[in-house]
Amino acid sequence: MKGLLKSFMTISALSSLIIAPLVLSAGQASAETKKGTDASYVGAGVAAGVTSGGQFSARGNVFWSDKTSAIIPELSVDVPIANRTNAYLTGGYSFVEKDGLPTPIGNRDSVVVGAGVESEVANNFLVYTNAKVGLGAYQNSDASAVSINGGLVYRFK
Repeated sequence: MKGLLKSFMTISALSSLIIAPLVLSAGQASAETKKGTDASYVGAGVAAGVTSGGQFSARGNVFWSDKTSAIIPELSVDVPIANRTNAYLTGGYSFVEKDGLPTPIGNRDSVVVGAGVESEVANNFLVYTNAKVGLGAYQNSDASAVSINGGLVYRFK
């Protein structure tokens, strides 16, 4: 239970780091009438995602190292926070291809939770950042893995 509490505290701290800059700039965005984004997109870089718009979405991530990869299907709750910008919370499961070998989200299969922000910055392009925590993601340890991610994605819908 102590490890789980520590993981949730880590998630809260990381979420604050991600969302705080958006709160500080909310005054500029409050004049806009449209909030959120309903974009469907494919990411380039460390993670790839596809959203269906609305309040819930499905996301997929592939994290890799030079030794193996982790595939993370997730469901997320999307919350519009500014013009063409969403905050989101995710939950999913990490499937490590070769247990015991390192990935950015640990070295064994685990439950993964996260928080992030996505924003449309140009026609058909979005940027995103998120933090993910793999709960008990290391063999022979109850330690959690933390991964900070970001990238540029292309909107196809």
